Amino acid sequence: RARVEKKVNLITRSETMKIALTSVALFALSNRAAFAFSVSKNAHAIRYKTPSAAAALFSYSSEQLGEAATESFRLQFKDEDGSTISPWHDIPLNGEGGSFNMVVEIPKMTKAKMEVATKEESNPIAQDMKKGKLRDYHGPIFWNYGCLPQTWENPNEKHPELGCFGDDDPIDVVEIGSKTLDMGSVTEVKPLGVLAMIDDGELDWKVLAIATDDPLAEEYNDIDDVPEAVKSGIREWFRWYKTPDDKPLNGFGFDEKYLDVAETKKVIEETHQAWKDLRSGKAEAGKLWTGVLSEVE
Repeated sequence: RARVEKKVNLITRSETMKIALTSVALFALSNRAAFAFSVSKNAHAIRYKTPSAAAALFSYSSEQLGEAATESFRLQFKDEDGSTISPWHDIPLNGEGGSFNMVVEIPKMTKAKMEVATKEESNPIAQDMKKGKLRDYHGPIFWNYGCLPQTWENPNEKHPELGCFGDDDPIDVVEIGSKTLDMGSVTEVKPLGVLAMIDDGELDWKVLAIATDDPLAEEYNDIDDVPEAVKSGIREWFRWYKTPDDKPLNGFGFDEKYLDVAETKKVIEETHQAWKDLRSGKAEAGKLWTGVLSEVE
């Protein structure tokens, strides 16, 4: 397989969405922020919170295997010694100052359905497959999309209020900042709220967040600070996006409302604890690749 150490660019052709979204023009925010890390660079470093509250430095690099838009494409992560690591299990959840690290899977305004491959060794980023075909959205996603490492939505644990089980994935993040974040980059984000999406009967949390270095991060501190057009646009995009495949509309718990930042942090902590249980063997892993058991905070 070809090994390439260069920036990953997913070039997608324009395609009209088969659903009507009334607030699309309002999804683009300011164009002023700078992103934290780039796949095009050979090495990256992130600071994260340790149990003693001191800032530690975590370094990683990324490596592309195979060609983009093919079944063989993988984006692997490596530590400073060149050993392959998992972006799900080895990149720390917590950033500095109460922020969280987001692993970017899908850059804004692209269509390829990229994701951390939870069932593959070392969990590289790959394009999702369905019925033997590479999966693409029917139209671009208007925000940066990814996940929080070291979290997990337990498919064997029923939510006490919503009555449904987790979707067996890390918790998802929708980042609403101004910059397009590269696939495979790790960006510190500030959580603002969370939606309890119900997809095919499974609970699929969507954390709404903004990069900490985006200028609007100073203005946005809770879900009520986010413009209603942005919040409703995200909700409606995720409600409708599967309907072109003759799938039903997705639903949302809690009367379709976003939970505030305090509740969002509780959800993140609950999914982090679930991940700890997964790694320690307390929770059933099924077909998930969890790696070699290591000390978990």
